[in-house]
Amino acid sequence: MTSRNSLFHTAYLVTILIKGLFGLLEFFGGAIIAIFGPQRLYGLVLRVIDPELYVGGHIHTAQLVLQGATALAQTRGHFVIFYLFVHGALKMTITAVLLRGHGRWVFPVASAILLGFIAFFGFDLSKQWSIWVLGLALFDTLTLALVVNERRTWKKA
Repeated sequence: MTSRNSLFHTAYLVTILIKGLFGLLEFFGGAIIAIFGPQRLYGLVLRVIDPELYVGGHIHTAQLVLQGATALAQTRGHFVIFYLFVHGALKMTITAVLLRGHGRWVFPVASAILLGFIAFFGFDLSKQWSIWVLGLALFDTLTLALVVNERRTWKKA
């Protein structure tokens, strides 16, 4: 049973670290959009997504990046910047507290936040199907299960 708990704890640490890394990327993504602006960023994407990408068999990836940049360029970007800053900062903060292992209060808070993200992704999926959003929802569900398991392990200790 100890090796099983160790495996779950390792999975917990890995998923929490991934969440923290995604939070850092989101935060910096928000900063990049805030600094450059959506239209300038769109121009940069157009310059980077050159025909060489299409030759390398990355057509689908190039189209996804271009679609995302196009959608962003059609907005002023305030909500996207706000969302990326807040979401990224929240993920980094929760990650830091969970990894430090201090404060039992963080488990219900992290669980509530993850449930909120899962609900948001579910609502988003109900409006428009996306394999990416489904993947994020499933990853958050896995993370939630591991957080709940870690909390139970803490209670026993």
